Amino acid sequence: MGKMIVRSAAGGGKLMETLPQGLVLEIMGRLDLESLCSLAPVCKALRCSVSQSFSSISTLDLSDLSPTTWVLNRILSNNKVLKTLILDCRRLDDYSVEVFAKESIQELVLLRCFMFSSFVFTAIAEKCPKIRMFTVEMRQANEHESAGSCHKAIGQMLDRCLYLESVSIKFHADYSHSGNISSIQLTLPKNVKALLLQPISDWQAKVLIQNIGVDGGSHSSLAGVGISSFEPMFHWLQSLSLVLNNITDELIFNITNNLHQLVELCLEDNPPEEPSLMNDLTNGGLQSLGTFRNLIGLSLSRNRSSLTTFKRNLKRLQIVNAFFLSDLAFHDLADAPNSLVEVRLISCNLITGETAESLSVCRNLQVLDFSGCKSIADIGLNSISRLSKLTTLDLCGADITDSGLSALGGGSSPIVSLCLRGCKRITDRGIVMMLHGDGVLGNTLLTLDLGYLPGVSDTAVVAVAKVCRQIINLCIRNCFAVTDTSISALGSPERSEGKRSLRKLDLYNCCGLSAVSFRLLRGPFFCGLRWLGVGSTKLLADGKYRFIELGIERPGLSICISGCEIGCKDGWQCHECI
Repeated sequence: MGKMIVRSAAGGGKLMETLPQGLVLEIMGRLDLESLCSLAPVCKALRCSVSQSFSSISTLDLSDLSPTTWVLNRILSNNKVLKTLILDCRRLDDYSVEVFAKESIQELVLLRCFMFSSFVFTAIAEKCPKIRMFTVEMRQANEHESAGSCHKAIGQMLDRCLYLESVSIKFHADYSHSGNISSIQLTLPKNVKALLLQPISDWQAKVLIQNIGVDGGSHSSLAGVGISSFEPMFHWLQSLSLVLNNITDELIFNITNNLHQLVELCLEDNPPEEPSLMNDLTNGGLQSLGTFRNLIGLSLSRNRSSLTTFKRNLKRLQIVNAFFLSDLAFHDLADAPNSLVEVRLISCNLITGETAESLSVCRNLQVLDFSGCKSIADIGLNSISRLSKLTTLDLCGADITDSGLSALGGGSSPIVSLCLRGCKRITDRGIVMMLHGDGVLGNTLLTLDLGYLPGVSDTAVVAVAKVCRQIINLCIRNCFAVTDTSISALGSPERSEGKRSLRKLDLYNCCGLSAVSFRLLRGPFFCGLRWLGVGSTKLLADGKYRFIELGIERPGLSICISGCEIGCKDGWQCHECI
């Protein structure tokens, strides 16, 4: 077996250790990408071993790191076994497609594609014949090419990638659909079980769904998403997600009559004007959903009120902007307590803590989202805190107090992600009591949002730094009382001993910070930081140039000065990345 000699960094040729090459590769196979990259510059022998390790990676997630084409090429150039790839494409253009479009790829997720043209679809059609799952988020088609060219490229990809099982194509904002686009006959692979299209008009969706149950050769138009026509081969479709201009009873009836195998349905609309009663979603359309025997996931996101009904096997429920939905809708959960694992009631103003108490009977509940439900108060938090499988809790904008946080901190819920944004009655005292309670919260939290809390200062942030051993994502935007003391506590090398390093930190509009905090952002502080939001802070008083230097010093760090949410997570914000 080959040997690898690692010499001391001090030089002199002193032998530090001799290890079998196979053992070195085995160790490197257990390291993450960041650790491998830090090893490569140590010596030539390690650089060769890292290169070999890169060539054997089968799964790679770069969603938290926006690489350049050069960096991506260094990682993937010799890799012929890559099967799963997730990419943040903010810094990538068409030249990078040749790097990641490999014959071995089976799952490909392309996020934040700001600079791609339709060439990405053509390249995947030619180079990825084995692909089974494809997701792309494109801000818009290239300004130098027509929408018709993009339609044609998507058609070629769908025609040639015969093993596709999941297709998700999103175009953000107003994707141009010129009236003279020629009709292109496309065939969706018959193996497709999951389909997401954004945007699509309600009439296009109805034509598509009507032809799903047809055995003949008719075609349905999908020009709204850059896909002009499909043959009706959707009989195995199990998951359907559509973002359209209006959800209507007619659309729901078409779905229930033709898509009998559906287990998950997600519909989102945003009509430009208030629709008439004949062209809207009513109780009749909602009641027809009860005929689905296999449905386990239902999401209706609207800019208007909606109603809901519970099915015995329903697992996921999401209702958005249901302004007239009240606690009465949740009084009878007898049919659903054992099946529900995810409930999102977003911006439902009449929902109170009584609904939280009602949902506490759902012992398998893992995700509970009350964001924007301003009437949620302390009542119900004690019951929620005893949900032994709850990992995600969003109370954004709720009317909870320090007493409610104390009850939450004393519970047994292994909460991994907690959002308390905009809960204006919360103070340092409540955060400290929550973290020092008898429960497990301090040991399980990975993501914490304390944004827009006027009563939160260094006392709360220092408590987070000391108690939360696993935390990797922290938002304290618009916390005016936070000072340099918090930054020192969060980034100090001493905190890293026995704890995870912060990966994402949002400091937007923390006006209490001074230039001193900038020095704390350099090594050895905040080792492992991947994303930093510093917009509207005094850290930018001397301009962005020193942050450009910091970005050069720490190439794995993305610095946002534009006020984006943590991680620029909406996926569509196209701005300069430092």
